[in-house]
Amino acid sequence: MSCTSGFDRRVICNYCKKSGHLIKECRKVLFKNQGNQLARVASATSSSDGSVAISSDEYAKFICYQESLKHSFVPISVAANSGISNTCLVSSSSKWVIDSGATDHMTGNPSLFSSFHSYLPTSSVTLADGSTSPVLGSGTVVPTSTLPLSPVLSLPNFAFNLLSISKITRTLNCSVTFFPGYCVFQDLLTKQIIGKGHESAGLYILDTSITKGISCLGVGTLLDAHYRLGHPSLPLMKQINPQFNKMTSLQCESCQFAKHHRTSLSPQVNKRANAPFDLVHSDVWGACPVVSKVGFKYFVTFVDDYSRMTWLYFMKRRSELFTHFSSFCAEIKTQFNVPVRVLRGDNAQEYLSATFKSFMLQHGIIHQTSCVDTPPQNGVAERKNRHLLETARALLFQMNVPKQFWADAVSTACFLINRMPSSVLNGKAPYHCLFPNKELFPIPPKIFGCTCFVRDVNPHLTKLDPKSLKCIFLGYSRVQKGYKCFCPSTGRYLVSIDASFHENTPFSSSKADIHESNDDILIYTMTIPESTLSTHIPQVTVPDPRPPVHLVYTRRHKAPDHHPPAIPVITFPDTSSTPISCPEPVPASSDLVSTSDLDLPIALRKGTRSCTHPISSFVSYNQLSPASCSFIASIDSISVPKSVKEALSHPEWRHAMVEEMNALDLNGTWDLVDLPTGKKSIGCKWVFAVKVNPDGSVARLKARLVAKGYAQTYGVDYSDTFSPVAKLTSVRLLISLAATHDWHLHQLDIKNAFLHGDLKEEVYIEQPPGFVAQGEYGKVCRLRKSLYGLKQSPRAWFGKFSQSIEQFGMIKAKSDHSVFYKQTESGVTLLVVYVDDIVITGSDNAGILALKNFLHSQFQTKDLGSLKYFLGIEVTRSKKGIFLSQRKYVLDLLAETGKLGAKPSTTPMVPNVQLTQEGTPFEDPERYRRLVGKLNYLAVTRPDIAYSMLIGPVLKMIEDLHLVIASLLVVILYLGRVRSRMWFLVQVPNQNIELWHNLHVRSYG
Repeated sequence: MSCTSGFDRRVICNYCKKSGHLIKECRKVLFKNQGNQLARVASATSSSDGSVAISSDEYAKFICYQESLKHSFVPISVAANSGISNTCLVSSSSKWVIDSGATDHMTGNPSLFSSFHSYLPTSSVTLADGSTSPVLGSGTVVPTSTLPLSPVLSLPNFAFNLLSISKITRTLNCSVTFFPGYCVFQDLLTKQIIGKGHESAGLYILDTSITKGISCLGVGTLLDAHYRLGHPSLPLMKQINPQFNKMTSLQCESCQFAKHHRTSLSPQVNKRANAPFDLVHSDVWGACPVVSKVGFKYFVTFVDDYSRMTWLYFMKRRSELFTHFSSFCAEIKTQFNVPVRVLRGDNAQEYLSATFKSFMLQHGIIHQTSCVDTPPQNGVAERKNRHLLETARALLFQMNVPKQFWADAVSTACFLINRMPSSVLNGKAPYHCLFPNKELFPIPPKIFGCTCFVRDVNPHLTKLDPKSLKCIFLGYSRVQKGYKCFCPSTGRYLVSIDASFHENTPFSSSKADIHESNDDILIYTMTIPESTLSTHIPQVTVPDPRPPVHLVYTRRHKAPDHHPPAIPVITFPDTSSTPISCPEPVPASSDLVSTSDLDLPIALRKGTRSCTHPISSFVSYNQLSPASCSFIASIDSISVPKSVKEALSHPEWRHAMVEEMNALDLNGTWDLVDLPTGKKSIGCKWVFAVKVNPDGSVARLKARLVAKGYAQTYGVDYSDTFSPVAKLTSVRLLISLAATHDWHLHQLDIKNAFLHGDLKEEVYIEQPPGFVAQGEYGKVCRLRKSLYGLKQSPRAWFGKFSQSIEQFGMIKAKSDHSVFYKQTESGVTLLVVYVDDIVITGSDNAGILALKNFLHSQFQTKDLGSLKYFLGIEVTRSKKGIFLSQRKYVLDLLAETGKLGAKPSTTPMVPNVQLTQEGTPFEDPERYRRLVGKLNYLAVTRPDIAYSMLIGPVLKMIEDLHLVIASLLVVILYLGRVRSRMWFLVQVPNQNIELWHNLHVRSYG
């Protein structure tokens, strides 16, 4: 069959001007192009004139042969075109020798070609030994994604892969620079490094390890590859895939949250070790505030200085360091047959223990330690830990992985970092330095934290049961070729190769607040003179009284394994002390800074009086009774500051403020943002309180940041309000049931309860007085969580608490929404909540323990043990029942009214007094109503004054001031006589209800 049959004579060729064909089918064009290529190929074997001997018959055969090959393009493989090239389809383990004497690229491996065109068998090439070899054809080979080689000649039985320097510099417009031990290919236009080679046995070999390692990344977007590889930096991604070269920055939000740090200092030039394990760097990190799923709180890293390969060991206690170090040395000795020669670390006590030193001396290991307060001397380990944590945080944030899996995130980060190219190693991966013949990724990497389905190997499955388990992907196994997953339904870790992944689907459907990142716990680090506080406490700079300036804080990572110390004990007069001699009077300070009382709530305007010359300096207290000592302690206690500056000048109050800021930051209460147009911000202030024990002694000092909720607008900043305040009748009933059935009473306290509530409205507040973020002047706080003082905070907190407690199985009582109960076969569990104070009782002891553990897992709770003091009521238990007393409340009431030492009254009522609506009207009825309210609250445990308090409902109708004062005064004087009277709830076997009336006749019901 003629090769020109079927042509259309109406068609004119624009090249040869003949009819019957187009220019793309023109034989002259095809011959010209192919002839030029053949001329180049045959130039090595032709005569000096460079011509190619070919007859007219061969030319005709060639033209027909070319026509038959028009559609004979045979791709060896097809590269993925959806973002990431699957380069494992176009490369192999064959090494490419970089040859400056070769005129063309040559290979003897036909499987390397991604595209190929056959030549006539007459084409040949002259080799270095003078022999000739036929050329089977030419095509394109892609040894790395950034160095495509074309054309590459295919030679039969050719044992080498030669990369021509002259050819690649012309085709790719690049330069090749040779150094001792390695060479670099650089694009002349973009100045990007597009390839590297290393010296081996006197030859320069092209590096293809990175391309081979990432060949199993598969398809997806560019950011998917960034996620799978553990969020590496953009320069590393540019080395891995050339498609990243057009990007100037990675728009990865998780990297910004996880890796944002200060501007680095000038780099120091350090020499690497000459051989593996000549020098090993080590550092311990921890304690993490969130215990991992298997109980780890610390980890230690060992970094080989030569290869930068990192070994990671997790620990429950820092004392486990020696065990892991000895295991590390044994592994290195067994696997590499070389000892660890030098260990470099800091001055942590674990590295300086007697056991550790004895091991080092026994094995001849030199222990190098950094100088005191000089962490840069252990910079390799310090930077490695930072790199691990940055990558781990990015992995957690990207898929909203719970913080309890932080150890799995750090382990995955270590696995990926060991397989990423390192600038210290001139682009080689640490893993390849020690294991050059092993694959980087034995299994394709996946996005950490995504949803996966693992084959269920339970032998008892039926044909209708699910064949897989829904799990969360948590990394890779070191000892098995499989994916490490966690199954929440079974609570077990699984390692399996039979897993399918939904990489873009987080296992946790709810979007967690990114600022709840825990380990990275962010605290406010401030500067305080070291002599005033322990170095474990965040430090504060006290502002100068003139002029007023705000305190500045910066965000840093919390110091590992440091716990804030308890508030210093506030000492009071010792009842056993001996008489004290009179010291010289101390002059009062005239520099006390005050502020307007309007800045404080009404309840705190008075504060507690402070005495310039305390009586304890002149008179001994050893003759006083315990009751009198308690009273003296209450009037001689620490004063409440009236301004931020005054509070910061006191070490204990200052510590309380820092503790509050730490709690707010830990909870992710706000974000610092610019105030949007059209929005308004409300102010905030500090409120200080002295928490006392039932005997009047000081328990602790508390500072609370409160929003000025009175500036909120209904319908804009908040809608409905509610406060979880239990009815006192419910509290008495709960305690009565405990007394009757001999149930144990448990008390819990929720730390910073209102901060747990989720805020639905868009609310902005000003930055806390005295605590202004460094470099963030003018910004406001966008609240993410509820804050004390907001109108909706109690409702938000109770909504969060109710939702959590109902998930446990508790049922809300219809008569009192602050009471919850749960009935099981084991018994009943009762709970009453009053804002943030919780009382639990019931007959199901196991259920009560489970409830306490559940609340501890959901909130920051403090177990106060048995109920002793609740809502100002002292609770004392005996074998016969429970005593309820408000003795301290009575003392406070007597002190407030000035009747503490007055002559007491024998009865709580004035005899023969008739209250009428005639007389002198009230000038300020509010103060009397406030007093009546306090007496009514006292009547909860004092039924003897209940009848006297019937004046409360009709107080607004009574206008006789003198009669009202007389009625209230006699009640107060009566309380001064019976201040220690208690209400006794007796434990009786008879649980019937008894009714009494005024004829003293008993009736039973």
